[in-house]
Amino acid sequence: MKIVVAYKWAASPQDASVGADGSVDWSRAKASFGEYDAVAAELGRRLADESGAEVVGVSVGGPAVVSSLAKKGALSRGLDRAVLVGDAPEDARGPLATGRALAALVSRIGDVDVVLAGDASVDVAAGVVPSVLAGELGWPVVTQVTSVTPQDGALRVTRSLPSGSETLLVPAPAVLCAAADAVVARVPGMKDILQAGKKPSENVAYADLGLEAAPSPAQASASPVHTAARRGVVIDGSDPASAATELVGALRSAGTL
Repeated sequence: MKIVVAYKWAASPQDASVGADGSVDWSRAKASFGEYDAVAAELGRRLADESGAEVVGVSVGGPAVVSSLAKKGALSRGLDRAVLVGDAPEDARGPLATGRALAALVSRIGDVDVVLAGDASVDVAAGVVPSVLAGELGWPVVTQVTSVTPQDGALRVTRSLPSGSETLLVPAPAVLCAAADAVVARVPGMKDILQAGKKPSENVAYADLGLEAAPSPAQASASPVHTAARRGVVIDGSDPASAATELVGALRSAGTL
């Protein structure tokens, strides 16, 4: 059995700052292994330990993806090796293009039984990459997965529903999208990080994936945040009843009430 974990090395929005004009400054946001991807990696590691399988990490992005820091950060999560694309063009890093590239990587690895992915990427959070990946491969996809075990050449999958949960027997190969709270992901220790530096990784050129240029998706236009000027109305609060009446009148005249 061969397990693939698709992940994204991305900057956390928690480290970004938003200016008064609505612009987002990412300059101080540090990239890391996404918290949702960590859940998928933990599910993959547990499945591998149960079945004796290999866990391969795959990721597509810019040069940061193949940096020593990124490789150790990913491989310390329980992955056995990694196959990475670190030269994807800027216009090929969106959810649709990434899903297609990841599918090409999975096909390149070969004999994959299951692909595990996080609920969403930590930065864009589009939540469509696993479905695009599955569509490109022609495999079934199951979302909100909380557990997975091998059973008679198939995958016994439990997924979360608003009303409870359900258990499915999914034919392999398949793409499984882990629920954000499926398991508690391990926190790599120093030993894990040191061992990660010795694990193999392969860098694949984006051009070698053989992908044809896809139509550019529609782009949403951005507009500056509208901030209304403050009126600076001061209400004398010495007489509470009169102040309350004046406040209500001011709010009505402003169209708030």
